[in-house]
Amino acid sequence: MPHRLGEDDLIAKYFRPLATDPAALALRDDCAALTPPPGCDLVLKTDAVAAGIHFFPDDPWDLVAKKALRVNLSDLAAKGARPLGYLLSLALPADWREADLAAFARGLAADQAEFGLSLLGGDTIRSPAGLVVTITALGAVPTGRMPRRTDARPGDRLFVSGTLGDAALGLALRTGPERFVALDEAARAHLADRYLLPRPRVALAPAVLAHARAAMDLSDGLGLDLARLCTASGCAAEIDLARLPLSPPARTALAARPDLIEIVVAGGDDYEILAAVPPEAVADFTAAASVAGVPVAAVGRMIAVDGEGRGGVSWRDSTGAEIPIAFGGFCHF
Repeated sequence: MPHRLGEDDLIAKYFRPLATDPAALALRDDCAALTPPPGCDLVLKTDAVAAGIHFFPDDPWDLVAKKALRVNLSDLAAKGARPLGYLLSLALPADWREADLAAFARGLAADQAEFGLSLLGGDTIRSPAGLVVTITALGAVPTGRMPRRTDARPGDRLFVSGTLGDAALGLALRTGPERFVALDEAARAHLADRYLLPRPRVALAPAVLAHARAAMDLSDGLGLDLARLCTASGCAAEIDLARLPLSPPARTALAARPDLIEIVVAGGDDYEILAAVPPEAVADFTAAASVAGVPVAAVGRMIAVDGEGRGGVSWRDSTGAEIPIAFGGFCHF
């Protein structure tokens, strides 16, 4: 049944219970008032997800809510930040139902409990098309310690967390299932779930903060995001494709269809962490990641640009030979 609630009633019923931090002022004012932890800088990140672009219009609203929050938490984790809270801008389509909004609020409540943060405020408007969710997440790092893209140096080892390509393969599975006949139902379910529900590596944030020189989250594909890291730091990079961490379903899919490697590297939606770690810190970083329970894999290294000032990313096979390909990534425009 279509909605019957007005905006004030909607906020009171579904979102005020999520505003548990005193900084939110129980959503009874126009702004929140957040005091940063002593000795910390605030880290701020905004990401939007929209129906038909980042999720399917018929996806469950609780999972949409979780995805919207988690893609922002992934960025905070890549900066070594501890989550503090978030602002929510919700653009509702004309046919929204109260049951959908209740599921949306349940999804946020579950992730607030899991990741330790609170809704601080936001806005609700009408969307002329489908559902659009914009979240601004706030985190804290010790003053001056946030690892930046600009800080990578030649010789740094490149690590990625988790596995790559699962979410992009999950999307490809939904749009072209005929390419995945080699996968059983369990493998298909794994890939579909990774597309619906990112796993922000919040537990890895302390290791990143302590040991990485530069870090960023992988949202648009390793190919494009690593190229951005290279540009920002004035370096180049080498990646060993054989070292990319892949889940068993992704390995099975690639064994049957090697051309899917482009989706793995350039498809996006990984929401894993890419970290440039100085050689002398590698052992400590991997040990800290193990203690945090987050798998990390060494996939390459930063190198100096060549004599003509050319940077970018080179891809190598298991023998060390360069592969003459250029992986792109997801881009909205």
